[in-house]
Amino acid sequence: MPAKKYLFTPGPTPVPPEVLAAAAAPVIHHRGPDFKELLTRVLGRLKAVCRTEHDVLLFTASGTGAFESALVNLLSPGEHLLAVTAGEFGERWAALATAYGCEVDTLAYAWGETPSAADLERRLSDAPAQTVLLVHSETSTGVVADVESLARVARDAGALVVVDAVSSLGAVPLESDAWGIDVVVAGTQKALMAPPGLALATVSPAAWERCERASLPRFYFDWRRYRRALENLSTPFTPAVSTVAALDVALGLLLDEGLEAAFARHAALGRACREGAKAMGLELFSPDEERSAVVTAILTPEEADARELTLALRQRFGITVAGGHGDLASRLFRIGHIGWYDVFDITTALAAVELVLSDLGAPIERGVAVTRALEAYAEHVTS
Repeated sequence: MPAKKYLFTPGPTPVPPEVLAAAAAPVIHHRGPDFKELLTRVLGRLKAVCRTEHDVLLFTASGTGAFESALVNLLSPGEHLLAVTAGEFGERWAALATAYGCEVDTLAYAWGETPSAADLERRLSDAPAQTVLLVHSETSTGVVADVESLARVARDAGALVVVDAVSSLGAVPLESDAWGIDVVVAGTQKALMAPPGLALATVSPAAWERCERASLPRFYFDWRRYRRALENLSTPFTPAVSTVAALDVALGLLLDEGLEAAFARHAALGRACREGAKAMGLELFSPDEERSAVVTAILTPEEADARELTLALRQRFGITVAGGHGDLASRLFRIGHIGWYDVFDITTALAAVELVLSDLGAPIERGVAVTRALEAYAEHVTS
């Protein structure tokens, strides 16, 4: 029998069968009435998920493409901005802005630390910035920041607020309008439960004003082209039509579940994963808190190399988890639990980790992780 495959990365994530079926349906023309109806429905559903009444733009791109769109539409060469960095993706956005000739200041934290609103307030008081870049869920470390308080500080300092919600949108609370966020960028391949290939950006009125006077070069990601196209319920370039159809179904599933219910489910899965890892005697790298509902980052014991663990999980059990970035590659592995997951997915991953770590020489008592994970999940959903 062919080995069953299990995907536990924080993106891409498993895609429900009905979403895959929508992607496999006959392709429709992107300038026809069927697509206009589809696009209208998808954008309306994205507004509901983003909790915004502002414009939502949809790109055929990765989440990085959407973030690049934000920078080229908001900034000018030599403009001063502040990037809050605490992992791979915060550093990526700072590097991206630097590549476009902006003056980038960083409020840098060690990987695994959680950014502080008080630190941001002090930095902006000492060195004002016109734009602040924030990462809601730092997927490389498992840290979910308190974006509400960070955005408030940035807004009070007179800065535009741009938030990377690529892995957080649909998994943890995010109130785009209520929190005063000017731009939220995200992708389809994580908590939204759709295939990779689409990205989005919400744009506030203040961001549109900045867009009109920004002077960085732009063409494919020029927001003004997308806004003009939306007047005719269209897109300026050929979209990934089949992925838009898949996203429509996935968003329907998420909204039918209800955002609050989805947030509670993700929090329960995060707790189950953390408690299962601790029951094995493993050290958490990501914070042990309810906000850590996107991905659980775990350190291997000294007896085991994380790279050997991830390889053995894939080869022996068909289970793919994420490794660590940079200097953490040999010690860190990450179990994603955003999107189409339930508690038995989590126990499957934990049981396999127990087996492999035991075979690698770590003193692991088999069965304890699964038992504790089920207990923690039950405690969460009944509390």
